[in-house]
Amino acid sequence: MLFRHVIKHYVIQAGDSDKLEAAEDWTLKGKHYSQLDTSLKHEAFMLGTSKKKRDNGAFELFITTAPIPDLNEKLIVFGKVVKGEDIVQEIEEVDTDEHYRPKSSIAIRSVTLKQSV
Repeated sequence: MLFRHVIKHYVIQAGDSDKLEAAEDWTLKGKHYSQLDTSLKHEAFMLGTSKKKRDNGAFELFITTAPIPDLNEKLIVFGKVVKGEDIVQEIEEVDTDEHYRPKSSIAIRSVTLKQSV
């Protein structure tokens, strides 16, 4: 999954809901948005998702690079970067065009999900 937007001191965003990249919206698992836990807030290094259209199956992932309280209660946070914060900071420093698109390709190669108990 390629990073599509890099906005310094805000977010880095991967996926592309306009092109319907192959990524399953596994965060909902059949639940309505109102049933999801919204206790996680948009602090730095949080993982979240947004969908432009609920019925198209497309998926966007974002990682916050700074606290963004304005997004709380608006977009879903489902996790936190626990290893690799330095990589997130490196991505945040790449050159972008005027639309915040990275000038070179940056991709997520692998992800490990761990459930907190």
